Amino acid sequence: MAEVPAADVERMEFQLTLRRRGISDQAVLRAMDEVPREYFVAQEFIESAYADQALPIACGQTISQPYVVAYMTEQLEVEPQHRVLEVGTGSGYQAAILSRLAREVVSIERYRTLADAARDRIKTLGYANIAVLTGDGMAGAPELAPFDRIMVTAAAEDVPQPLVSQLVAGGKIVLPLGPHRGPQHIVKLTKQAGGELTRERLVAVRFVPLLPGQAREL
Repeated sequence: MAEVPAADVERMEFQLTLRRRGISDQAVLRAMDEVPREYFVAQEFIESAYADQALPIACGQTISQPYVVAYMTEQLEVEPQHRVLEVGTGSGYQAAILSRLAREVVSIERYRTLADAARDRIKTLGYANIAVLTGDGMAGAPELAPFDRIMVTAAAEDVPQPLVSQLVAGGKIVLPLGPHRGPQHIVKLTKQAGGELTRERLVAVRFVPLLPGQAREL
């Protein structure tokens, strides 16, 4: 019997880990399988690309562990007709996952180095429905609003109100919320018809902080 290539075994274990940890949305699992995570990690971490752990990238940021990416994506409840705003492009991995589920993804990154590199990766992989912007993620993208879904991939101490204003009625925001040096949880917010938010606190996490403005360097 022919041996299964090590890379294929790694990908199968990757999928099994997600399923064992409770990810059940088939569209999300398919997106996680389709997007080659090794393209989004630093060269020295290629061998750990599919390990269930966060990894460092440039500018002091990280690429989230696969389970957290899958979990936040599942909680966002993305549908094929949706326009999604992502705050915190990082390596571009989460945007790539979202692009397999949504009609359009707009992703904002405060570090130009990260934004440029992510844009190149996304172009190389042919994901044509992602726009990567350099700017202040906390301000969102009002010129491109409204959005059906918003994901924030850095921890906010308070809900950024500009993002809420760019969300359609019935839309959802998934973000890590809590003090930068204290306990944080992933929170799901749903915007009601009158503009008020309902809040659901989910799992405990640890994310890099969400900071205002565009980085002056890098």
